[in-house]
Amino acid sequence: MTLSIGDKIPDITLKTNGPDGPQDISTGEFFADRRVVLFAVPGAFTPGCSNTHMPGFVVRADEILARGADALACLSVNDAFVMGAWQKDQNAEAITMLADGNAEFTRAIGMDMDATAGGMGVRSHRYALIAYDGVVEYLGVDTEKGVVDKSSAETILDMLAS
Repeated sequence: MTLSIGDKIPDITLKTNGPDGPQDISTGEFFADRRVVLFAVPGAFTPGCSNTHMPGFVVRADEILARGADALACLSVNDAFVMGAWQKDQNAEAITMLADGNAEFTRAIGMDMDATAGGMGVRSHRYALIAYDGVVEYLGVDTEKGVVDKSSAETILDMLAS
């Protein structure tokens, strides 16, 4: 099943890097009773993700939150330690980093891709979504390699304004 507008986000346990190391975070609880902007990247520290995708959200985090998002999160098929290090490297303190190390969430919503040819295993497509109380209101997936359009911070801002 590929996630679509109107679908409920599945309740899956992910990891985030807390003060004492990795800790569980339930998507059911994280998305409950609020508007969440989630963007996903193929890999932390990869060039397109670090140089183009993440910086847009870092720079515009306050504006995204001011336009009605209650939380802003980034998901990648990486472990919590990598996501925590990337958060620090990118000065992304306003963004909740979600580690989907086993790609369970990514597979459950049909956003998995095979990156084994590049030595990266299963990864996530590049996408962004807006969900209210766990129900998808907007979903933009960038399928062309190196293109950040439907999942950009600018597009999310436009969707929040409409």
